[in-house]
Amino acid sequence: MPGSSLLGPADVRRLAAEVGVRPTKKLGQNFVHDPNTVRKIVAAADLSADDVVLEVGPGLGSLTLALLPACRALAAVEIDPVLAARLPRTVAERAPGLADRLTVVEADAMRVTADRFPEPPTALVANLPYNVAVPVVLHLLAELPSLRTGLVMVQSEVADRMAAGPGSKVYGVPSVKLAWYADARRAGPVSRSVFWPVPNVDSALVAFTRHDPLSTVDQKVLFSLVDAAFAQRRKTLRGALSGWAGSAAEAGRLLSLAGVDPGARGEQLGVREFVRIAEVSSSR
Repeated sequence: MPGSSLLGPADVRRLAAEVGVRPTKKLGQNFVHDPNTVRKIVAAADLSADDVVLEVGPGLGSLTLALLPACRALAAVEIDPVLAARLPRTVAERAPGLADRLTVVEADAMRVTADRFPEPPTALVANLPYNVAVPVVLHLLAELPSLRTGLVMVQSEVADRMAAGPGSKVYGVPSVKLAWYADARRAGPVSRSVFWPVPNVDSALVAFTRHDPLSTVDQKVLFSLVDAAFAQRRKTLRGALSGWAGSAAEAGRLLSLAGVDPGARGEQLGVREFVRIAEVSSSR
């Protein structure tokens, strides 16, 4: 794909001015304007020619234009109606031979449903708005079982939390909930200088690969357990889960049945231990 078809800094500012878009903190908009960065993201996503890519928040189309040659089809979910309307035209102007691969879905990624997509997406690749990154990823993994892999750009601290393992200081609710669906890892830093406007936080890439279901236990039961376990991090699980289980004594009983030390704390448990507790609770 010729480099000229990708958006550079001048292109991004011109397009933004044309559609009257001023990046807002509320929507977490920071547009990538560096062609080398989007090329690196696409390479790191390791897509196959058969992949159906889901991009969230395509904005002005910087990443979209780099993704289109690397996949069979791309569905771009955009909440901003002005940006959603402009994207197909941008692709038609800069990559006319690939325009038929693009579908724009004007929707909130936090609420989008599987029936909005022409075919089931297999890979998520996105520069996610920082304020909703984790909920968006969890919603899409739950809603789209077809989603097998992902590579998302998020705030650096969020990347740490998403990829953290038990015992880490930043291990918590996002780490466990993502681990329920997929194996995640940090996939490299992203410079602040590639964005317009320049954000006041560092960014990083997180890659994940969905694994086989860990259990048939109800996800809502598991997630409520995880929320309770981390709500009061200083408490032992026996104490932290007393409200969730009905009493401290019942929490201790369930933990013992699951083979988990009631004196342990939430950050010491991996997702499989949480699954065992949820399974024991569900069989009461």
